[in-house]
Amino acid sequence: MKVETLPGFEGLDEARWNGLLGQARLPSVFLTWQWQTSWAAAFLGGRPLHLLRITDDAGMPTGLLPLYDETPGERRLVGGVDVSDYLDLIAPAGREEEVWQALLQHRAGDAAAWDLHGIRAHSPTLEILPRISPASGLRASVEREDRCPVLELPSSWEAYLERLSGKDRHELKRKIRKLERELPGTSVRSHASPEGWEEALAEFLRLHRLSKVGKARFMDERMEVFFREVTRSLAAAGWARLWFLDHEGAAVAAFLCVEYRGSVDLYNSGFDPVHAKLAPGIVLLAHVIRDAIERGMPLFDFLRGEEPYKYAFGPVPQDLFRVQVAP
Repeated sequence: MKVETLPGFEGLDEARWNGLLGQARLPSVFLTWQWQTSWAAAFLGGRPLHLLRITDDAGMPTGLLPLYDETPGERRLVGGVDVSDYLDLIAPAGREEEVWQALLQHRAGDAAAWDLHGIRAHSPTLEILPRISPASGLRASVEREDRCPVLELPSSWEAYLERLSGKDRHELKRKIRKLERELPGTSVRSHASPEGWEEALAEFLRLHRLSKVGKARFMDERMEVFFREVTRSLAAAGWARLWFLDHEGAAVAAFLCVEYRGSVDLYNSGFDPVHAKLAPGIVLLAHVIRDAIERGMPLFDFLRGEEPYKYAFGPVPQDLFRVQVAP
């Protein structure tokens, strides 16, 4: 196998990148060409990029490992930590070990550590790297860094409600009834088309900043530029959807979801704190989950974080890991 270090995305293209990702065991929207290039444009800030491209003896692409220098002695996966939930090597299912082997041999003598975040529990990376690293004079350590609550969806909304605990089912129905009683005439809408996306996203960003002081700080100018660019690209590919709960012509709660390879992922949210006591976000989330079920989606992923409201919807936690590779 041959490993090349490319200085930028110019030597690659969207079709081949996403085509290779489509062969992976655990494809993720955070590893798509759209997400990776948008992140690099917004956050790389002049730091060196190391796009490792692996090809087999026939010259066919068999792997991609997009890295950047977090510090002079530490390289991380493109996508960072704060905004990308799932990251990993991009390689066809079943070929991960030979691709990792080529990468470790390629980095012989390199003193920089690889700090790989967002590795899912079912990723072959977790087993392969600790086992094969010593042969290359390296050590790979693995530690759990977070959890993502993930919900396997049944075939109907009624079946889903039956799976909830009696307490959670009662509370969900109570919140829905209370909001309908105190804010009569609320309605739910979604936006998934590139046409009108900018206007819909602006509405989401307003509620996002309004909901909490911490979210307003998070959504600074650079983050907004990233959100606008990446969600516009994802919407054009059919991988993003905005949800709103409206009352009297104004949105009172909103969600940004990404949809990729059968999974609806709850990426971010916002709400009007004036109506916080009516839990508009919980009510809207019930509509989003119901829509996913009715469209036949198999998974609903709450992504990073174990906030209590997520577990009231019945998901199962899945571990995320950090893998460090160093001499």
